[in-house]
Amino acid sequence: MSVFGDGLDTAVQKAFTRPAPKSAGVRMRYLVKQLGGTKAVAQMLRISQRTVERYIKDQIKKPRPDLAERLEREVKARWQPQIRGKAREKAATTGGIVIDTRARMGYTAPIGSTDQDRIRHLTVALPPRYAARLFDAQEDGATEQQLKEIVAEALKEVYFQDGGRRAGSLEEVRFTDIEHLEFDL
Repeated sequence: MSVFGDGLDTAVQKAFTRPAPKSAGVRMRYLVKQLGGTKAVAQMLRISQRTVERYIKDQIKKPRPDLAERLEREVKARWQPQIRGKAREKAATTGGIVIDTRARMGYTAPIGSTDQDRIRHLTVALPPRYAARLFDAQEDGATEQQLKEIVAEALKEVYFQDGGRRAGSLEEVRFTDIEHLEFDL
């Protein structure tokens, strides 16, 4: 499970104007409409085409836990694409993104400074350029490590260096042992 990727998706989903479908039958019908047929939905969810048809007709109402999770994830990934795009665009151009995290952070600095890692709880508003980098990297299929490096660089500039007003000789920020991570637009 991707902490950073899922966190970005959850932040964007908060912008939805209507709730995503809840029942299994409605979710299946939505996916069939989006993908253009029961065969494509069956292959995507790794179930039989006949099972998809049964869900559509409400002959089966309660999916297995693993299928329910896949079904919810696939519906939310396709739900309100225009709203999702507008939320990302706004965050990347004007709004920025807020990160709330509790993690072990430290930094590499010149000799004589206190650079020992420690657990910190931060809520920091990141500028729009970092939101744009995060969303672009996510769309390009960036790994969890690459997203983590972008966030560490943003925290270095915004939190540790305070936009260039302090800690100018700071070289690198270490961002490890993440206990909590949440994004908000």
